[in-house]
Amino acid sequence: MDERHDKPPARAGARQWLGLAVLLLPTTLLTADLGVLWLATPDLTADLRPSGTELLWITDVYGFMTAGFLVVMGTLGDRVGRRRMLLAGAALYLLVEFLMLTAAAVSSPALLIGSRALLGVAGAAILPSTLSLISAMFTDPGQRTRAISLWSTALALGVGLGPVLGGLLLSELWWGWVFLLGAPVMVVVLAAGRSVLPEFRDVSAGRLDVPSVPLFLLAVLPVVYAIKRTAEHGWHAPVIAAGAAGVVFGWLFVRRQRRLAAPLLDLRLFADRTFSAALAILFLGMMALNSVEYLVPPFLQMVGGLSPMEGGLWLLPSAAAFLLGSQLTPPLVRRAGPARVLVAGTLVSLVGYVLAAQAAGPVAAAAAITVIMFGVGPISVLGTDLAVTAAPAEKAGSAAAAGQTAYDLGLAMGIAITGSVATAVYRDQVAAHTPSGTPAGAGKAAHDTLGGAISAAENLPAPLARRLTDAAQDAFVTGFHVAATVAAALAVVVIVVALTALRRRTPTPVGDPRPETPDRAQAVR
Repeated sequence: MDERHDKPPARAGARQWLGLAVLLLPTTLLTADLGVLWLATPDLTADLRPSGTELLWITDVYGFMTAGFLVVMGTLGDRVGRRRMLLAGAALYLLVEFLMLTAAAVSSPALLIGSRALLGVAGAAILPSTLSLISAMFTDPGQRTRAISLWSTALALGVGLGPVLGGLLLSELWWGWVFLLGAPVMVVVLAAGRSVLPEFRDVSAGRLDVPSVPLFLLAVLPVVYAIKRTAEHGWHAPVIAAGAAGVVFGWLFVRRQRRLAAPLLDLRLFADRTFSAALAILFLGMMALNSVEYLVPPFLQMVGGLSPMEGGLWLLPSAAAFLLGSQLTPPLVRRAGPARVLVAGTLVSLVGYVLAAQAAGPVAAAAAITVIMFGVGPISVLGTDLAVTAAPAEKAGSAAAAGQTAYDLGLAMGIAITGSVATAVYRDQVAAHTPSGTPAGAGKAAHDTLGGAISAAENLPAPLARRLTDAAQDAFVTGFHVAATVAAALAVVVIVVALTALRRRTPTPVGDPRPETPDRAQAVR
């Protein structure tokens, strides 16, 4: 036997732990950016006057593009170098943030949607590199366990902190400045990354299959468009055509992956029951969470009458609950196993969704999201870990990318599907209860969004303004209740999947993915 294999793995030193700190900053930021706009929605709506569909795209296109490009960027990073991909993503992210600020300044919804889409591509370049670099930097199993656990916590913390940070910024600054939230983080990454992070690449990776990239995107985005338009306007020819095109491109993508020696996404991973269940749990769990979470900030502000600062403070308990739930997961899994912990956490979140489905005021809404966030913590921590540990060692990178894709796609789909349903309910309710005597322009603004209704009411006589605002707020609350009900149904499905697919999993440490085999990863000094 080669003597090198008898040596224990080298333990990480100060340089590696400093590098970990640098990697955790963008990890937290990227999930925080999914929710940073939520508390800015009222001001954004008033200034840009987007349609309901444009507002949904502004909110969720970032998540869709991140999810769509994660596998692509992860595969490309294996070939060109993970540090190089991380730094390129950070530079693009910084540039796009200033582009979004420009879009806000010139009041262009279309430019803002395009900028947010490009920001998602930058995020997809960064996130797979963080996990890949951590796995390569920490070869000692115990240290790697702690490092991956911190990475999972940072990922979970970002989801909870996004609305809070947005609220704190909005209390002092113009809403457009929220787009520069990540600028200091990316400056630190660019300044310190080259000196504290090593370069790694996969020396045995095959060629990147370029046609697979557009096939994957063409499979996802048309289906999303069809779902959004159907929820808002019902079935019609363009929607049916878009949905059919997505299905066709999806079939072509799957067919191509099965024939490639080095596929963009190795579909053989899905033959493992645990791997498939982990992705389903991540997708459905995050979808349920975001079905409600992104509606809570406008609920607090436009229904509850809270300022952005007050809304951010009211959301602090939910961020703390998410962190607590994430941190309690590893020790609980070692005692009870992943299936029981996932089921227990999802049952807690189910209670929160039921509370949200009955919430009538800001106190009840804030309490409900706090319960939900605590229960979702185990899903966030366990999902990717279960996917990675279920895959063969040489496929750990692909499994991690697939897990993160399911995570981000679930968050985005929560807004796309349930958000579209909530918007449709809102519009139906407003159309049925708009007070007589409302001018046509004000009625149209109220029909699009709650923010539009509040802005239009400012120019109406006081009694009519009050009736229009009340009707719009009641419609929003009804849509919120429907979204929470859908989220509760998704939580039930998560419980069923965990019980049926993971019940035989024995208690194992969390955050200890299989290391890459020595012949696959090469450090470039």
